Amino acid sequence: MARNTKVAADPNAPPVTRTLAKLVATHPSRGWSDDVEHQAHRTFLNWVGCAIGAARHDSVEATLAALAMMKPSPQSSVLGRSEKVDMAGAALANGISSHTFDFDDTHLRTIIHPAGPVASALLALAEVTGATGRQVIDALVLGVDVSCRVGNMMYPEHYDRGWHITGSTGTLGAAAGCARLLSLDEAKTTMALGIAASQPIGMREQFGTMTKPFHPGGAARAGLMSALLAKNGFTASPRAIEAARGYAQTVSTKNDWNEITDQLGQRFEIAFNTYKPFACGIVIHPTIDAATQLRDKGIKPADIERVELKVHSLVLELTGKKEPKDGLEGKFSVYHGFCCGLMVGRAGEHEYDDAFVNRPDMVELRRKVVATVDDSISEESADVVAVLKDGRREHVFVKHSIGSLERPMTDAMLEAKFRDMGEPVIGKARIDAAIAACWDLGNAKDVSAVVKAASSS
Repeated sequence: MARNTKVAADPNAPPVTRTLAKLVATHPSRGWSDDVEHQAHRTFLNWVGCAIGAARHDSVEATLAALAMMKPSPQSSVLGRSEKVDMAGAALANGISSHTFDFDDTHLRTIIHPAGPVASALLALAEVTGATGRQVIDALVLGVDVSCRVGNMMYPEHYDRGWHITGSTGTLGAAAGCARLLSLDEAKTTMALGIAASQPIGMREQFGTMTKPFHPGGAARAGLMSALLAKNGFTASPRAIEAARGYAQTVSTKNDWNEITDQLGQRFEIAFNTYKPFACGIVIHPTIDAATQLRDKGIKPADIERVELKVHSLVLELTGKKEPKDGLEGKFSVYHGFCCGLMVGRAGEHEYDDAFVNRPDMVELRRKVVATVDDSISEESADVVAVLKDGRREHVFVKHSIGSLERPMTDAMLEAKFRDMGEPVIGKARIDAAIAACWDLGNAKDVSAVVKAASSS
């Protein structure tokens, strides 16, 4: 017997699937400001560096072992590696590696990491089609815009329900970017978005496991396949995003349609992208920043009696692991993040390896950190008091951490981060060439210079 159920449909839902498709298919090449253009290259540079850095991680080894069982044809490159796999497999592998260190870009309004799904799909496809660098940058800007506008429409309710918003919106962004790269018309781009809308990927339950970085990789692969299917005549609902039983109204009770249409084609969300100075969840960054400021004041771990940390409730919800047992758990510990900042003045990938997390002095210092919730403090801030053994109280309040829109990383900082991650994997000469190729991508005849420099010999 059929259930007598009704969905409270939004009768005023605009045709956002077609609206986004029209943007992707018809917006002029480089139809944005110099700042947007620069941010697109910063986004690509940061994504390549993150992907190279994690290229030898166990998660990537496992991914390539699984792909090898499928006997893929060698179409596209895996960054930081010598292997080539089919383009869907490369999108998956590069998406996984780019998010493995939790060092990738962040659209702060939604906590989406947009480059992972979109750039991973685009590079894999571009290597096969011979697309120009200009076409890749155009597709990256538009694909990120789709991901983040959909995220704006649903955040925070969609995220609060348990969706990993990077994967769940990333499929749409990757499909949009690949549709643009394939020069699909408005009708076929609508179909690509429709196919992708049936494939939201990622639950927050997986945070702290290898499956978290699978989400952007899975989204990249699904979005790429959606565009390829649409190119070859596969169909979907032209209202797949907005319909009563479509994507948006199924995965979220908040659907602010104006977030899709407001200044569409004039304001580009990639302009609001940020880049991480620390290899962990973005909500920990203000605490690490505060700890480095205490360190700059001359405070040492041996001086600490206890640390009083006040943060927004989301910080402890996401990163409240008091006693992390390995590096992966350390990335979800605001306590460990503080200790990295005070102990060594940084929180790169080395500070999240198993040995560092379990160092006796780190364990001892973590246990002196007491974190409490204060929702009068924003998610972007941290209030820290170091109570010293001599009775002094040193207070630091971080409103916006380094790496935020208010205190952005410079190009030089991004290059230094790229080198720090990539040189141990592919060497200094290749790193220098890869950085240069990323900055020049918009002028390149194809992606071969990036791929050659960023893949190991």
